Amino acid sequence: MILQALTHCYEDLLKQGKIGRPGWSQVKVAYGLDLDAEGNLVQLLHLQQEVTRGKKKALAPRELLLPAQVKRSVAVAANFLCDNSGYLLGADSKGKPERTAGCFAAAKALHTELLQDAASPAAQAIVRFFARWDPAQASACPLLQEDWDDLMKGGNLTFYYGGHPAAEDPAVRNAWQNHYDAGSSDGAEDILCLVTGRHAPLARLHPNIKGVAGAQPTGAALVSFNGPAFCSYEHEQGSNAPTSEYAAFAYTTALNTLLADRNHVCRVGDTTIVFWADGSDSAYQDCAMFALFGGGAEESAAYQEADLFNVLKQLSSGTPVDWDGSRLDPGTRFYILGLAPNAARLSVRFFWQNSFGDLAKNLSHHYERLNIVRPTYARNTLLTIWRMALETVRKPAPGSRAPEPAQRLAGDLLLAVLNNAPYPATLLNGVQLRIRAQQDITWGQAAILKAYYSRNSRDEQLKEVMDMKLNDQSTYLPYVLGRLFSVLEAIQRSASPGINTTIKSRYFNAASATPALVFPTLINLAQKHLNKLDGGLADYYEKRLAELHSRITQTLPARMTLDEQSAFQIGYYHETQNRYAKKEEK
Repeated sequence: MILQALTHCYEDLLKQGKIGRPGWSQVKVAYGLDLDAEGNLVQLLHLQQEVTRGKKKALAPRELLLPAQVKRSVAVAANFLCDNSGYLLGADSKGKPERTAGCFAAAKALHTELLQDAASPAAQAIVRFFARWDPAQASACPLLQEDWDDLMKGGNLTFYYGGHPAAEDPAVRNAWQNHYDAGSSDGAEDILCLVTGRHAPLARLHPNIKGVAGAQPTGAALVSFNGPAFCSYEHEQGSNAPTSEYAAFAYTTALNTLLADRNHVCRVGDTTIVFWADGSDSAYQDCAMFALFGGGAEESAAYQEADLFNVLKQLSSGTPVDWDGSRLDPGTRFYILGLAPNAARLSVRFFWQNSFGDLAKNLSHHYERLNIVRPTYARNTLLTIWRMALETVRKPAPGSRAPEPAQRLAGDLLLAVLNNAPYPATLLNGVQLRIRAQQDITWGQAAILKAYYSRNSRDEQLKEVMDMKLNDQSTYLPYVLGRLFSVLEAIQRSASPGINTTIKSRYFNAASATPALVFPTLINLAQKHLNKLDGGLADYYEKRLAELHSRITQTLPARMTLDEQSAFQIGYYHETQNRYAKKEEK
């Protein structure tokens, strides 16, 4: 199903002119060898472009539409028009001069065979270049001296003629296309393709996939059979899962195109995630990226978050909506693929497919569960999947890098959100460990606790207090104790303005886990703090204490379970935010 969906994606992109036909692919190229009519090298063109990586600028190779690259192992195999310095210049830094000479000879033979009869100046210039070029004198060429060390690192070079790519010359293109069409099925077994359902030549080896974080830079295989243990019924390599050459080219080209679009690729732990929709309208990708990961957008956060929730609700009800100038149809099929590196191959971590309306419905339920009263500074912040995962690790010091969450946590959380399934237990454990370590609860952690128990718990009394804001009527003891602890802390702060360390820093964990041991001490301390306050403020706090004490109708427990500790923490958070909200209103 993955290969079928990617093949349909390729066909959509091909109709839109965003991708090349079979025999062509997007290739990263660092330099261009500009030739004259006699095949002499007249200049070395720098094709790198400036890209932003994090907060820094860096030079990266440019992607050009060029003849499809061959799949190499250890054998010598030349690419047409584009290759590394060993093939096009006959020089490299690998320390194997005999093999490098063989690489240049293979490239010379390929280009001479394909272009010697081509009637165009560009084609004849390339043929003359290979006839004239002396690899032994390559290092002495003055045009290459300045960039020699970089050329030897293995980046791709391609031919130019008169300042224009040779790959754009009609005669050169026709020569390659005729060669590819004639040789693509040469000697290949005719099979019934599992992807297209049509009879076609078998793809013995599938092209590599590039752009998956952690995988080999040269690419890794999504489908491969390289050992007897993976083969059956005496089949070899690709015949174990019959895929036509067209389907192999189509799905790999589509996936490489998706991975190359860094605006629509996200990394979660060791998993690289790509999105696409039937019809390949990028507006669906933009909407899904922002809904799940924030999309990196920082401007107009308040408007964008409100707009997102409105869009999700409308799509959930089956109503088409506009997003970034495009019409989003809830019935459109949408796909999310997660890939992780595995030596020379790729592992499929997950593959999700459904209508875009169902995705919106599940996301809408997820954000409703996360909805909780927030501090002023966080009211316009979207709690994305990655931000939820970051709530399980410590906050980094200024200028330092944030620790990585558990490898599988974000991926498991993403799958739970996509399928509207129960949240993983690792999320609750990670948040609870972080709350204990910091002896405090952030708005993000409170939202996670609320969402977790709203979706996962069957305890109606517990779910009752997992509300957006303070539940004044609840008599659930752990929740009331959390509220009481917040009031006791407020009394201390009022009695000692500017105090740096409150009872929260010392007693928060103990109060939530063993209230019977801690609260008598806290009540005693509160009485001493009340004596320092003036009559009006002291009366106010005494009424608050009396109100909360009236809701405690049972003996304080010696120990509370993890669920009860979560209710305590939510009670503390609700009471604290309620107090701040009243101050803001005044």
